Amino acid sequence: MKWSFTDIYFIADLLLSFAGMWFIFAKFGRKQKDALIPLKNYYVLSDCVGKEKDGRSLITCILLEILILICTSLWDIYADNANGDHMMATAGLLITVIFGAEISIEIMMYIYKLKISLALTERFGRRKRWIILWMTIPGITMLWWGLSKKFVIAEDNGTSNAVFDDSSEGLDLSVNIRKRTARDLFRTKTLLKEIDMKIPKGHMVLLLGGSGAGKTTFLNAVTGYEKADADILIGDRNVYRDYRNMKYDIGFVPQLDLMRGNDSVYRTVSDAAFLRLPYYMKDAEKKERVDGVLNKFGLWSVRKSLVEKLSGGQRKRLSIAMEYISNPSLFILDEPDSGLDGVMARELFESLRSIADTNKIVIVITHTPDRVIDLFDDVIVLAKDSSRTGRLAYYGSVEGSYDFFGKSSMEEILLSINQKDEGGEGRAEEFVEKYRALVTAEEGAAS
Repeated sequence: MKWSFTDIYFIADLLLSFAGMWFIFAKFGRKQKDALIPLKNYYVLSDCVGKEKDGRSLITCILLEILILICTSLWDIYADNANGDHMMATAGLLITVIFGAEISIEIMMYIYKLKISLALTERFGRRKRWIILWMTIPGITMLWWGLSKKFVIAEDNGTSNAVFDDSSEGLDLSVNIRKRTARDLFRTKTLLKEIDMKIPKGHMVLLLGGSGAGKTTFLNAVTGYEKADADILIGDRNVYRDYRNMKYDIGFVPQLDLMRGNDSVYRTVSDAAFLRLPYYMKDAEKKERVDGVLNKFGLWSVRKSLVEKLSGGQRKRLSIAMEYISNPSLFILDEPDSGLDGVMARELFESLRSIADTNKIVIVITHTPDRVIDLFDDVIVLAKDSSRTGRLAYYGSVEGSYDFFGKSSMEEILLSINQKDEGGEGRAEEFVEKYRALVTAEEGAAS
């Protein structure tokens, strides 16, 4: 059997890649023996630079390419023992299909390798022109970067493991939404306007507003999911300008969970840790974090249970645990008590109160606020004006809101700002203007 230059190059490059990953994994604090396991080594490499999904896709493409190679080999064996016109026609069709599939897979593999290589160059603080070597001689490049002390992992824009310390001091949230618009056919519709506030760390805040008042739009703007003409700051860091890193400092629990029912509780939280914790965090540290979060939310005893077997309250706590795994400074929940009875809802909100007491900011939407209002510090009230634009009708303490609206419960406050055609008093604009005047007076007194 004669070896071609291509064969020798392929084997040499593969061996150099294994050796290079051995040393690169050491720099990332990962298990070096994983570098010697085909396919898994590329998966771990992609995970090191936050491209875990691309790594999975790359492995899938490699497996498909191997499958095509096997099918081609089986066809060659079959073709050697058969002949005829029908055979030729079938062969032509099969070759066309296989060739097309292989070209498509090669293109996809190139794209995924490019994305992972770009992430590596960025993680090592190198210029993008290095991508040429990564794509042409990956084995040599990988070994070079792994062995050379000149190639060190760059700091992740100031992010450190301190972010994941429950004893951290916490950060204030500043929200200044000048305008949030959306296109409606041929016109621009204003969804939110002139919403300005600063929420101190350690506060648990109720977000109150009628249907269409812009609660979800407000939350999406704050989290950066749907950007507005706004400045959203956590501490002194702008969420929009540094979204790639800041998104992990924000936890969002939607009303409907997206968990897989046939996964265990432990696997669910572990997967969340895999996605949300820094790629430079060691496996042992991630495991310690998962165990701690399961204990914190009372899920350790059911860690081996399937998600579909959990009670409603346990599922809610699991949803919260998944987001809490990265220890975010800002925690947002959309109707976490939906479907829960009074006792279970109370226990859930007490857990959220305990999170806020660790210097986090917790913002909650709930349709039954009065049964747990004693656990909140502040309330944000959004209301629709005459143009159906969401406006800030009040932000301040819970006790202050009763005096401001002249009401004795959150339900009465909500009725006062709802439109008359919604069964309310239709006083939204009155309170929007009243709150604006109050803020103006306070600013004047402060200056």
